[in-house]
This record gives sequence, C-alpha cells and structure tokens, in this order.
Amino acid sequence: MFKIESQGLLKIEGPILILERTQDVKYDELVKIYDRNRRPQTGKVLAVSEKLIVVQIFGNTTGLSTNQTAIEYSGQPLTIPVSRDMLGRVFNGLGQPFDHLPPIYTDKYQDVNGFSINPYQRQYPRDFIQTGVSAIDGLTTLIRGQKLPIFSGNGLPHNELAAQIVRQAQLKNTDDQFTIVFAGMGVKYDIARFFIESFEKSGVLSKVVLFLSLADAPSVERLITPRAALTTAEYLAFEEDMHVLVILTDITNYCEALREVATARGEIPSRKGYPGYLYSDLASLYERAGRIQSKKGSITQIPILTMPNDDITHPIPDLTGYITEGQIVLDRELYQRNIYPPVAGLPSLSRLMKDGIGPGMTREDHKDVASQLFACYSRVKELRELASVIGEEELSDLDKQYLEFGKHFEKAFLTQNRNENRTIEETLDIGWQILKLLPKTELYRINESYIKKYLKA
Repeated sequence: MFKIESQGLLKIEGPILILERTQDVKYDELVKIYDRNRRPQTGKVLAVSEKLIVVQIFGNTTGLSTNQTAIEYSGQPLTIPVSRDMLGRVFNGLGQPFDHLPPIYTDKYQDVNGFSINPYQRQYPRDFIQTGVSAIDGLTTLIRGQKLPIFSGNGLPHNELAAQIVRQAQLKNTDDQFTIVFAGMGVKYDIARFFIESFEKSGVLSKVVLFLSLADAPSVERLITPRAALTTAEYLAFEEDMHVLVILTDITNYCEALREVATARGEIPSRKGYPGYLYSDLASLYERAGRIQSKKGSITQIPILTMPNDDITHPIPDLTGYITEGQIVLDRELYQRNIYPPVAGLPSLSRLMKDGIGPGMTREDHKDVASQLFACYSRVKELRELASVIGEEELSDLDKQYLEFGKHFEKAFLTQNRNENRTIEETLDIGWQILKLLPKTELYRINESYIKKYLKA
C-alpha cells in the first residue's frame, strides 16, 4: 500500500534521487515517483543515512524537478508475481509482461532480492546434463546444480551456443525435462528477436520464461533483471519441483550498469572503475544456483559474459572464475577458422565434471577419454608453436601424427552443426576415432581394458 511521505527533492544525479529523510524508510523499499503532471515512475531505496535517502529510479528523470516531485513509499521491497503460468511468456527486466498478453494472476509474490542458498542445506551437485555439444559434454561436462559460465568476446557466437543449449539440454537416464529461465541484460532488438524466434521454431518456448531488458531500457533495470529471473527459477525449482536451467546474458552489461550507478552515487571506485563490492554482488547472483536437501528441483546456472578486449584477467571474468565452478572459454582464433562452437579446449574446465561422469552416469571410459584428449591437444599446441619457429618439415614422424590429430580434433570433435544434437555416446565414439590417429603407446591416460573394448579398427 503506497503512502505519500514527502514532496520535492534535494538533488537529481542521473538515475539517482537524493531526498531529505523525514521518517523511517527501509533499504531496498519500493517507491513511486510522480512528476509535476502526476506521471508515475518506479524506483527503490538504495541507501539510507541519518538525514538523507538515496533512491534509484527505474527509468529516466526527464520531467522531474526538485520542487514539484512527489514520492510514495510502499514499505515493501520490489516483488514479482510467480506462477507456472509464466512458462512461455516474455517479460521486461522488472517482471512486467512484454508480450502484449495479460499480467500473471496469482496470489504469490516473491522478493526479487532473494538469498543465497544456505551452505548447510546445499546438496552436492550430481547428475550429468547432456547439452548435445561435444566440446561441453565430453571435456567440460555440465552437472545439475552447477554454475558454469561461458567466457566469450564481442562478435563470438555465444548467443547461438546459448540458444542451442536451451534447445537441447536434458538430463541423462531420466524423462525429467528442463525448464529454462532466460535473462537478457542490455540486449539489442535483433538479439532479443533471435532468441524468441529460435525458441518458437524449435518448440521449446512453452517451457521457457524470458526476461529481456533491451539496450534502450534504463541501465538500472539491468540490475533487477537477473534477480527477477532467479526469483522465478527459485519458485519453479523449489516449490514446483522442476529442474531449471538459468541462462544470464550478458553479465558484462550488468556490471557496467553497476559501475554506472556506483559512480552516480559518488562511491570510491576499485579496479577498472568498478565498485569494490563487485565480487560480493556477483556472488549474490551466482550463489542462488544449486540443489537443496529434501527438495526435488534444482537450479543450474550458465552466466555468459563478454570479456572486454578478450582479456580473461579483466575484473569481471576474473572474479566470476573465483565464484563459479569452472568456465567454458570461446576462442577467437578457432572462430576465425570457421569452427563452431569455438570452445578453447585447454582454458576451459568443469570443476565438478568428475562427480557427474563414469559408469551409470555417462559411460565408463568418459574420464579417461577426456583426460587423454586434453593431454594430446596440449601437445598439439606446443608442437604448433615449435613448427612456427623451425618449420613443420623438421618435426619427427610422431610429432606430425600429433599435428594431424589436432586437425581432426578441431574439425570432427569440436566442430558441429548449430542444430546437431549429439548423445554422449556419439561424442565419446568420435573421440575414440580421433585417438586412432596416434600410436597405442601414446594413449597412456586410458585404461588398457577400455582400449581393447573401444579402440576398434
């Protein structure tokens, strides 16, 4: 219930309004702001001091003045309606309908801020998620309840890869289907249309909830978008017992909005101008993924971030790597050689992979094959650098076999069609076919019994 508490402002700085504090106001409290013509806008309380209140507005400040603005305080944080009826719907970054359909009618509203899952209540991530992409399933396996980001660069096909994962993701050895919650932050119209059309054509839109904060939307809306999406995911997973896959793109746009708001507030900047609490803020998003004891549902999270100048040491990928359980790195050189998806084999890893592969989960030889492919591809990288110095003709016959292995690994294992959905068995069989290019003595990471069973002539 909104109630008018104050008139007028002390200062307007970008999306930030500064008011005199007249009585108790809560942090994160939802507010309504009215201009001189009584046109409403929404905002939230960003900071409270003894004498001042700082409000962040979800829009622009055009038409607002310091002496003709009315503020209403709700006494409640920003909430969104949650229901199974959200499946197949498109919302804006604040959780409002964006598809010209009626609002969601429900008596259940949840605070978008949410909480990280209590570590004591967490259940260790298990169960292999088959994405149908060999580079992920075979080498950087995604596990249910894991948070596994994609590190990309401008112009690389991370959007196509995300859409492919959404279309193809399924749990192995079960009929349980994934529900997808997709959040786009600062995305352009053509990208938003690409995702919607991709999901419609593949028939998965009915199990997808989309939150889209477009590039021309207020930048502060991007700070709410992932929280609205994760709040929806928590409801579907822990109250409706669904397995939810959350895609967040682009985390870099989110962090840019965070920096913009922090600058407007006059906060002391840290690395690259980002606020000093960037780590804890990102953790408040990433740690909302996982599994909870006694709950059937789960939240698996794939954040996507574009690394400025392809710099993996930039604060955003750097801090993300500390919080999450691995990363999938897209490589520009591979992409320029028409390899899709251009997943860089060596920098990519999944820290929980060992707990979701093997007998009864994928296949008994999975761990050994993945380890051997990593080792051989690493040798290929070294030999390519050596060949660039001394020439390929100076290499030994075994070295040339490794270079041939590298070509087939990239063209047969990494490369696949954007609509190609490979099973884990097909992925591992391709791996064995490529390993045949090397002498058996080089397969030192694979159990001898697996070599006899799977290395067919």
